Amino acid sequence: MSAAYEAQARALDREILTVIAAWRNGLALSDAAFDDLALRVFSHQLRYNEPYARYAAALGVTPDAPPRSWQAIPPVPAAAYKEAALATFDPAAAALVFETSGTTRGIGGRHYMENAALYDAALLAGFDRFVLPDEARLRYLHLVPNPGERAHSSLGYMMERVARERGDGRTCWYLRGDVLLANELFADLREAIEERQPICLTTTAFALVAALDAAQKRGLRFALPLGSRIVETGGFKGRTRVVGREELYARTRACFGIDETHILAEYGMTELTSQWYDTGKGRMKAAPGWLRARAVGPDGATLPDGVVGALVHVDVANRSSCIAVQTEDIGACFGREIVLLGRESGAQLRGCSLDAETLGAR
Repeated sequence: MSAAYEAQARALDREILTVIAAWRNGLALSDAAFDDLALRVFSHQLRYNEPYARYAAALGVTPDAPPRSWQAIPPVPAAAYKEAALATFDPAAAALVFETSGTTRGIGGRHYMENAALYDAALLAGFDRFVLPDEARLRYLHLVPNPGERAHSSLGYMMERVARERGDGRTCWYLRGDVLLANELFADLREAIEERQPICLTTTAFALVAALDAAQKRGLRFALPLGSRIVETGGFKGRTRVVGREELYARTRACFGIDETHILAEYGMTELTSQWYDTGKGRMKAAPGWLRARAVGPDGATLPDGVVGALVHVDVANRSSCIAVQTEDIGACFGREIVLLGRESGAQLRGCSLDAETLGAR
């Protein structure tokens, strides 16, 4: 890479890290500041991310005809990560490589990240704010992909990093492929209860159902130590069995003796650097200040608040890939918060208007 690229990339990374640190300390990023930074990151990507630049040019967006706001930045479809190496740098020099789920023509997608510091700072700041506002030192028990088995799982990397930086020094993994090590999990839960050590159980929704089924089959119930919490990351995609949120959380409360306020849903994507988390207000999810979303209609136009469409995320921390990603998830925006309603199979909901009170009551 040229000296000009290196200078600009490093300067942007320092600025984004400063934004993350400021938000972590309670300083909000204003709309104007977000707009300015997002447009400069996109301009950087237009110059150095050739596949993204070609895609944007096909939509009429070029350095000579740039977008005027972050909402006009053209998003790449999430599936594009399966079609091209979407990076501003040589992917062979990536600090982190995360593989997307699913395949296109047998080819898996990859998200290349030039700087691990951005990912680490973003994930820890968000997790601290939304999951650990009390700065608790928890024991982390994971029902998510083990990075020892799946080195390119962004979820596994995320939870390993959180446990290392925020845990009590002990952490365990209970998935071997798709097999749940139920006996090991239940033994470690009993040990934590005996030691009165609060735990954080991180789990995909599908793995949580498997754990609940295994506990029910054995006639087991637990009373997790005070301060324990469960982080549910979604994850029924491609599964034949799907359990509704209300049923899942009711069974979780009954099995683990935990209040629903301590069951937190996290929503993220391999194609993003940052994550969304439950706010405690119904199904509403919030994100750190450098990540924003808009719902779009079939024509790609931004929909008003409360109107359901496909979700587009604009993540400034995606500096070395693509700042704007259009998902296959549908939902609605309410200011800076979102409600996630499902996958594209529910696309018939697009265009209907849902109010926050109705969504919160679901």
